Amino acid sequence: MGDVFRQLLETLNQGSRAALLSEYHGAGVKRAFVREGDQAAWDNLEKGDEGIALTKHGEVLRMVELYAAKPRLIILGGGHIALPLAHFGANLGFGAVVYDDRLSFANAARFPDAEAVICDSFDNLAANIKINRSDYVVIVTRGHRHDSLCLSGVLKGEFPRYVGMIGSRRRIGIVKKQLEEETGESEKLSKLHAPIGLSLGAVTPGEIAVSILAEIIKEMRQGGAEPGGAPVRPLPFLSPDMELFAWLAAEGREDAALATVVAAEGSTPRATGAKMAILPHGKTVGSIGGGCAEADVMIKALDIIRDGGHCLMEIDLSDSAEDEGMVCGGTMKILLEKV
Repeated sequence: MGDVFRQLLETLNQGSRAALLSEYHGAGVKRAFVREGDQAAWDNLEKGDEGIALTKHGEVLRMVELYAAKPRLIILGGGHIALPLAHFGANLGFGAVVYDDRLSFANAARFPDAEAVICDSFDNLAANIKINRSDYVVIVTRGHRHDSLCLSGVLKGEFPRYVGMIGSRRRIGIVKKQLEEETGESEKLSKLHAPIGLSLGAVTPGEIAVSILAEIIKEMRQGGAEPGGAPVRPLPFLSPDMELFAWLAAEGREDAALATVVAAEGSTPRATGAKMAILPHGKTVGSIGGGCAEADVMIKALDIIRDGGHCLMEIDLSDSAEDEGMVCGGTMKILLEKV
């Protein structure tokens, strides 16, 4: 099983998306890895509404999990708008990367929420950042010459999920026309979001950052449109617990039980897709919510570790949440298996 999780981690670290296909039957668990680029295998997967599909085929229980790495927010330009962009973006779950050619603007002290801060010439963008199609790129430099260099760098690799550029319509028009003549990439350039951000009447750097992130969220959650204007809802993808997945991929693990939240209704502490490994001595890696959400699961996990196999559990948090005065409640369906 470790090989499958190693493949998954490598794929996610490359910015690609992938699926785990697990089949549970009397003889144990059969698990396979499918990369999104493997078109025939990918198209044949049963895909659920929350990143997980759990189906039964005779005596075989089949689970498909779709995974994508944490989305990157690549901010080109480290000025005033970049500050709230990196901060708000990190709080929304993006891995922020800031790039500027001035050390006074591109440094870790200025951007404590960013996962990476790069100081180099905008000419070297393509060499410093390998942009992939799951990235969200925001161009907020200090002038159209730098905008042009950044957009030119973006055009050299895989075209990202979102590219937005700040500036007046005149400035944007000059940059696009110049690059269309130089590169011939008119189709890619037609996907540029410019002027950038949703129309909110934003004025301050913080407000502009909110309008940009709102447009990115709209693109991420709602996608584009089919011919004729019908909206296309993108597939939901789970975000892996990288620490847990690294543990599952490691050599020399001791026997453990793996719990996966395969369904969640109401105000549950963790969403569908959350995972936790339970070791025989009570140590856990990852979490499915803590407290009462985990207590019954950990007791059953010891049986699974000893006897093998798998089982489905339903945890009702409504009564315990009310008794303890907690906000969370609802029900969770947990799949337990020995690993």
